[in-house]
Amino acid sequence: MDITPVVSAEYQLISGYGDGGFTISGIRHEGSVLILAKQTLAWPVFSVAEITVDTLRAAIDYQPLPGILLIGCGRSMTALPKGLRQTLRGHGIVVEPMDTGAACRTYNVLLTEGRDVAAALIAV
Repeated sequence: MDITPVVSAEYQLISGYGDGGFTISGIRHEGSVLILAKQTLAWPVFSVAEITVDTLRAAIDYQPLPGILLIGCGRSMTALPKGLRQTLRGHGIVVEPMDTGAACRTYNVLLTEGRDVAAALIAV
């Protein structure tokens, strides 16, 4: 019995990560990425210290606004600066940092549930 959720082909599902990149909707992306429901963008971030409101601007401006933004911090979870979290919350976005693998899996689950979610993923 196939229990794979039916998701429109226009949505960005992650099928793999590692070796410095990601496979999303059948396309290999090298380096870090910012994944929105219907598009994947190169994301020039290599560490949590480089994450700013400006590096997340595409998620903040995206419609529909992602109510949840998962941050894949690399090999291990790292806390985000309080000011960044507060600024994103002011835009209506809850940010959840976790290691990149967990962020990939959580993104897929939330997307298939129909949630407005985005993921900013540092490549591992």
